[in-house]
Parts: sequence; C-alpha cells; structure tokens
Amino acid sequence: MKCMNVKVCLLISVFVLSLSGINAQNVDRKYWTDLAYKMSQPILSNMAKGELKKNMNVELSPIWDNRNIDVVYLETFGRLMSGIAPWLSLPDDNTPEGKQRKQLREWALLSCRNAVDPNSPDYINWKASAQILVDASYLAQAFLRAPEQLWEPLDDQTKERFVSEFKGLRRYLPAYNNWLLFPAMVETFLLSIGEDYDAYRIDIAIRKMEEWYESDGWYADGPHFAFDYYNGYAIQPMYLEIVQTLLKTKRAPRVNTERVDIVTKRIQRYSHFLERMISPEGTFPVFGRSMTYRLAVFQPLMLLALQENMPKQITEGQVRAGVTAAMKNMFSVEGNFDKDGYLQLGFAGHQPELADYYTNNGSLYITSLVFLPLGLSADHSFWTSEPEDWTSRKAWSGRSFPKDYATRLK
Repeated sequence: MKCMNVKVCLLISVFVLSLSGINAQNVDRKYWTDLAYKMSQPILSNMAKGELKKNMNVELSPIWDNRNIDVVYLETFGRLMSGIAPWLSLPDDNTPEGKQRKQLREWALLSCRNAVDPNSPDYINWKASAQILVDASYLAQAFLRAPEQLWEPLDDQTKERFVSEFKGLRRYLPAYNNWLLFPAMVETFLLSIGEDYDAYRIDIAIRKMEEWYESDGWYADGPHFAFDYYNGYAIQPMYLEIVQTLLKTKRAPRVNTERVDIVTKRIQRYSHFLERMISPEGTFPVFGRSMTYRLAVFQPLMLLALQENMPKQITEGQVRAGVTAAMKNMFSVEGNFDKDGYLQLGFAGHQPELADYYTNNGSLYITSLVFLPLGLSADHSFWTSEPEDWTSRKAWSGRSFPKDYATRLK
C-alpha cells in the first residue's frame, strides 16, 4: 500500500534500516539505481540484439500528428543514453549495482553499433523526419558525458558511421526556438572528436540563447516566453554543456571563461526555483507542455550536482531527499510501466490524454535525465550526506529557511 505521508514514510524507513545496519543514504542510491536499471533493461537488452523495433510496445499520443513512426526508436535510445551515460562511466566493481552498470554498458555499446549498421533490424532511420535531429543531439550529449566509456570503445567503422549520420543531419533546418541547440550539440560533439563541424550552427545557437535570455535565470523558448519546463528539459543543460565543451577546445572565439561563468550562474539560479518547487509532500507543480517527460524537469539541478557545482544555500542532502521523495511519489503509482516494462504515456501512472501531438512513449525516456548524479560514486557526499528537509518543507513547518532574491545575470 502506498504511504500517503512522505515524512512519516521516511522516518519509518530510517528506523527499519537502522535495525538492519543499512543507512538511508545507501538506500536512496539503491532505489535510484534499481529504477534506472528497470527503465533501461527492456530498451538496451533488446536493441543490443537488434530486436527493439520488433519487441517494443509503441504507444502514440491520441492526437499523434502522423509523423514517421520510425522516430520512436532514436527518441527512446538517445534520450535514455543521455540520462544514464554518467552512471555508465563509473568503473566496474562486483557490487550488485556494479553488475547492473556493466551489463547496461555492454548492451549500450552493442546498441550503438546496431543504431548505425544498415544491416541491423534496429538501424535508425536517420532520414525519418526533422525529429531525428532532436534525439541525435541527446545521443551526442551522451557521448560527451561519457566519452571514454561510450564513444572510444566503439570500433572504427561504427564511429565513421556515426560521424556520417551526424553530418547528414545538416539536411534539416531547426525550428526557431530551443531546437537551435540540437544541431549545436551535434556539431559540438563533432568538434570534440576532431571532426569537421559547422561553426555557424553552433554560433547561431549561442547568439540566440543570449538574445532570448529574459532575466532571473530564465530563457525564453524562442522569441516568446513560455512558462513551462523546457529550461529544464533542454535549454539550460544543453547550453551549459555546449559552452563548457567549446571552452575546452579553445576553438570558439565567442566563448570564454566569462561567458561560461554567466551561463553557469543562470542555471544555478534556475535550479534554485526547481528545488523550491518540490512541495513539503515531495511533489512538484504540473504546468506547461510535455509534462509526460516526468522527472526530466530536474535535469539542471541534477547536472549541477554531477558537476559538483550546486548553488549556494542548497545542500546535497536536501536535494537528494527532495528529488527522491518526488521520484517515489511518481513511480509508486501503478501504470508508469506496461506489462513488459516499457514506459507508458502519462505523468504519474498511465494518462495517455496528457500526451502532446508529438509525443510517443519513446519520448518519455527523457525522464532518465534525473539519474545524472548516479555518475557520482557511491561514496560521494551527494550520496553519503544526511538527508535534509528541502526548502518548502522547512517553510511550511515554521522553521527558518533562506529567503529568495532576484537577479538579472545578463
């Protein structure tokens, strides 16, 4: 039976675990890793054998716009890989988690090979529609997040095929909104591995992100501001990782230490909002389009945790506790997964009516972006620190909490 009072549940869990000699922090990580494995296993085990298209239970939005259904498979694979890449970058060990991680990495490398092998049943239709550009960028992001584990081990032919397919994406013109970041991410990855790249596709994204920055840590999604979570799903993390990579290469004159610093401060400010959006009960507001993307909402905060650069006044213990509570509230609801373990359309459970016209259940694997802190080892302070109450829990129980502020950050 679901526990309706998160605070009571946490206290009970800590008490029970103390009797068994297991601390709550370790259990938090085990919950995250088990959920990440549960989400990943049906996708990667099938794609490693070239059987994802054959076996995946595809679910389309009730208002699906009839685009080529082939887009489903790169949406599934690319988005999943972007979320679990840091976890797969950890070294092998003989722990239960280590065995899960090693298995997923082995499947992921085989899946990468099949994604670009024209003879594989799971070869991605890289010409299906412009949507392919979006999800290729998430796969490129995965390669940037774990190059030594996911890119370098690939055989030369597979690497050449990826480079060819990525360069072929230049056939598509991105929409005039957050989509500008998708070709920029692909080209940034090509630059990072020493390949020819389209500098304009990177430069125009940087120019427009600066033009579309509003204030107080928020970017508009194109010329017009939209109050939704696209700052979390794509804009803030992709922009930060693009400029960070460009700074390392020293091949982009528009990017310097000062630019990276201001982009970092913006995502830190936005992450303040995300942390405060977690209610005392461990839920968060449901607004804007693409709410079926579930916990991808928290990607900026999770990326900063991974990079050990969280904003001041926010502790690792409160972030882990708050996000874990939200994760448990969401995934304790029946219907998130179908009978074969594939994600289903919905926010908390199976709610297909929430899906947008562009959404299929492959789109939903973007929720794996919440798992970025799994790239921190089990003995890192993010996982070993004591769980703490998050801001709204302190505020609504009459305790002291940091007052908020506003900043422009132009």
